Amino acid sequence: MEKEWWEGLGDGSRLLIAPAPSPTAGAAAAAAAGINGCLLSLRHPKSGNATNYLLCNDNEGSVLQELHWFKQSYTSWFLGDYVSRDGSLYTATPVDPVFILLPIFEEARMKKRNDLGKFRQLDEIIFINDYPGYQHLMSIAENCMRVVCEIKEIGSSMFFRLNDSKVLAWLYCKVFQLKKALCSLDNNYAAQDEKYTLAEAVSILGEYVKDEPWLMLLRDHLKLNLLEVTSKVPEAENFLTNTEHNPVSSTLLQEKGRSADKTKRIGKQAKKAKVETESRNIREMLSRACRKS
Repeated sequence: MEKEWWEGLGDGSRLLIAPAPSPTAGAAAAAAAGINGCLLSLRHPKSGNATNYLLCNDNEGSVLQELHWFKQSYTSWFLGDYVSRDGSLYTATPVDPVFILLPIFEEARMKKRNDLGKFRQLDEIIFINDYPGYQHLMSIAENCMRVVCEIKEIGSSMFFRLNDSKVLAWLYCKVFQLKKALCSLDNNYAAQDEKYTLAEAVSILGEYVKDEPWLMLLRDHLKLNLLEVTSKVPEAENFLTNTEHNPVSSTLLQEKGRSADKTKRIGKQAKKAKVETESRNIREMLSRACRKS
């Protein structure tokens, strides 16, 4: 008897939603295409903390995806005839590998003041102690890092060195692609001042690049003062923007909202109890007054 796909699932099961190879591809099509994936522990490009990413490989190449986690109270998943006790949701979305590789290429060139740094071979650059996952990105790095690096070829060997001008041009293109996407997704962005939308695009990009040197260089190039711009945006507008485009902030804001609602309910209950107590005291006073008379 053939086993169902959910049989054998234990309490350690998790639900992950990730892009399929094609809109109509299912598990059988994925298997036929030779698609497989693995979790990689890499440094987060902004914080440097260890972060898990999903690398999917198929016949067309490799796609690096970042993972997002969402959890609500008292939730479970029905997986076939099985109930998964953990109702949390993981989603995987493609991320540009340049963001992930940019910090290690920055370190590898060993730039000092006016010295532009050294050209290094790719296998040297992506060899990071305690992070063997970078070794899986060799072919991706060779293709995608050309856009931000100078390359020298000596015989069959290739040497890479990060180039500030190329990185700045790449970031500039990313900002305006993001700005265009924001305006097409939300009419609020299309209606507001262009400077505010540009500031929001830079802020979102800032979640993936370090403030120094890249974000500072980008802001200077755009002549943009984020503090000045964001301080003029109405508070309600900031709330909607952050909730819509930042899943983590959205979760935190939802939790904060639930806490605020709970506080209001407790306040109302206390107020109601106080009113009832005062009313009872008044009734007792009237009763005593009536008995005395």
